[in-house]
Amino acid sequence: MPFPDEPSTATVVDHRPEWRQEFEVIAAQVARALGGVALAVDHVGSTSVPGLAAKDCVDVQVRVARIDEVRVTRLFGAIGFRLRPEPWNRSETSSGQECRKLVFAPPVGARRCNVHVREDGGAGARLALLFRDYLRADPVARAAWGDFKRRLAGSVPDLLANGQIKAPATVVLMRAAERWAGATGWSPPAARPVGH
Repeated sequence: MPFPDEPSTATVVDHRPEWRQEFEVIAAQVARALGGVALAVDHVGSTSVPGLAAKDCVDVQVRVARIDEVRVTRLFGAIGFRLRPEPWNRSETSSGQECRKLVFAPPVGARRCNVHVREDGGAGARLALLFRDYLRADPVARAAWGDFKRRLAGSVPDLLANGQIKAPATVVLMRAAERWAGATGWSPPAARPVGH
């Protein structure tokens, strides 16, 4: 659920080249705040896929060795980021595995984003990277996913309802992504020191 200062409707727009630069700014801010806790900061989600229509909200993934909720929340809080409290922002099922995560909203008035903290090597972190890399590689899947999101936002603009409808479609998309990963030998990029 959005905080009161955030939109509660899903609006999908054409891909914007500036999303990459906006990610870089957020990533640098997060990396400075987290220091050595962040093993990698990845641009994920639809804004990370050139040519893909998306909500104008940059998704960032921070890979950590282990989720220490108290420490991570304190570090994010020091730069004004707010922990999203809903259960679905605390855990996710990826490839049949229950994975812990934390999702942070930006400070009030800052660039819209969601920062997902996941354990490096976990199924949730892998799935976010696979989504991105598959849709970057497959123009047919990318176009179909963008068209689906536009139609869905046009008929179901409520953000929560939109997400609930999109969830099972995402499962279908990720089955295709897994087949692509198997056929191409894809594996998640290794975490590298933040800032390199």
